Amino acid sequence: ADAWRLLREDFDIDSVHISLEKCSPVGAGLGGGSADAAFTLIGLNDIFSLGLSLEQMADYASRLGSDCAFFIYNKPCFARGRGEILEPIELPLDAYRFEVLVPQGVRVSTKEAYADLVRRPQQKPDDMSLKELLLQTPVERWRNLIVNDFEASVFPKYPEIKSLKDDFYARGAVYASMSGSGSAVFGMFPK
Repeated sequence: ADAWRLLREDFDIDSVHISLEKCSPVGAGLGGGSADAAFTLIGLNDIFSLGLSLEQMADYASRLGSDCAFFIYNKPCFARGRGEILEPIELPLDAYRFEVLVPQGVRVSTKEAYADLVRRPQQKPDDMSLKELLLQTPVERWRNLIVNDFEASVFPKYPEIKSLKDDFYARGAVYASMSGSGSAVFGMFPK
C-alpha cells in the first residue's frame, strides 16, 4: 500500500488489489519486507506503463526504506549511506550455491542490534577499499576479511545463531555470515 501511495503522489494511477503470500520469515534479516515493497514498485511500473527507469524506481524505493532500493536492482550492489546509494557490481558467484538457515523462535531486534553495534576495524590490506576487497579477493578468502559487524554483539546474546554459522563452515562452506542484523545465516558452498 505504501508503494502505491508513493507513486500515486506523482502519477494518476487506479487502485489495485495485491495479494501477497509471504515465504520468508519475518524479522530474519533477509529484507523480505523491503523486497516486497521494491517488487510492488516494479509491478506497478509495469501494470500502469509508467516508464520509470531502474534509477527512478530505486529513488522511490529509498523513500520506503533504507534497503528497499537494493531490491530494485536485484543483483549484487555495493551500498553506501543508509543503503540507498547503490552501485551494481559483478561478483563471481555462479560457482557457488547458497543455503540460508533461520533459527526457530529467534528474532533479533534491529533497533537493539544497532544500539549494541561495535564497529571493528576492517582486516583488509592497507590502501584497499571494501569495494576493491570484494571485487579482487577470491570468495574463499572472504572468511576473515568480510565480516558482518553485527555478529560481535548478536552472537553473545543468541549463541544459536553463531552455531548456525559454525555449522556451515563445518559442512564445507567457503563463506558464511549472518544476514543483516540477524537472525538468518547464509553459507556459500562450491557447486
